[in-house]
Amino acid sequence: MPNSEFKKPTDSKEEIKLDSALIYADWRQGAAYTGYGASFEVVTVFVGNGAKIEITGKSEKGKKLGKIKGTIDSNRYIGHLDIPSDTEPGDLAYFEVKLSANGIDGESSRIPVRPAPVVTNMAWSAKEARRGDTLKLTADVDKVEPGTEATVTILEYDNDGAHDKIVELPAVIKDKKLEVEWEYVYHEDVDELPTSEEVKRYGASYNPPEYFFVIDINGFRSGTKQESGILAFKDYIEISLRNADGNPRADEKYVLHLPDGSKKEGRLDARGKAREEGVPPGHVRVEFPDMKQVNQGGQD
Repeated sequence: MPNSEFKKPTDSKEEIKLDSALIYADWRQGAAYTGYGASFEVVTVFVGNGAKIEITGKSEKGKKLGKIKGTIDSNRYIGHLDIPSDTEPGDLAYFEVKLSANGIDGESSRIPVRPAPVVTNMAWSAKEARRGDTLKLTADVDKVEPGTEATVTILEYDNDGAHDKIVELPAVIKDKKLEVEWEYVYHEDVDELPTSEEVKRYGASYNPPEYFFVIDINGFRSGTKQESGILAFKDYIEISLRNADGNPRADEKYVLHLPDGSKKEGRLDARGKAREEGVPPGHVRVEFPDMKQVNQGGQD
């Protein structure tokens, strides 16, 4: 650790030397998978931004895992080493760290080399979700030991790739299957979702909340290209209409102008009410054409 011992009185000046040091060099995952990259992190102190660093990957059985040269930023370096496909399962992977200008070198911990998991048939139990629905997320998983723990992360899809994490769910792989349940709840105000009319002026299109999931098995991730398929959020709207005396307007015709630019028509029941299921989430404009007036409405 750096030398920071003061020896003079506190009312006098003293110049001390802060030594550079390697805090730790470690893998960011519990195993290295053949044919894929393994992420690592190096943390230092007092080496200075731009300090040159060299990483050399190795295995206990003498397999070369590549060499990386880079620079330290804010006393940290994050990278990954590719694990060759012919690396022997059961071998142990590690890497050596060298910062020559700072006189620092070190070595990481060991992680086991394993065959890459084979994850297929990632799927939702439905293509659309409504508030309170319980969805089942499934996948077939091979090349892993029974009882292996995994993490399922549900992300809200973004066209620009800036996907937001919604929740992480623990799972256990049994009989080459992964299965987990998730109750869908939408917490935001749907009236704040831009409608088709609002975004088309910017050359964009209506983009309701949509979701996909990824599976992490001890650092091996599957589903980042939306292999699970996209889950769409479908909402509902309730309509109630009364006259000036407070009496229901039975059998009144209505037209819904939906946020995706489409329309839906119907009639109120004898109580002056209606409920439309499966509508796109967002601000809805309700029109009663026979009354020659327009009302504004949002989804509950």
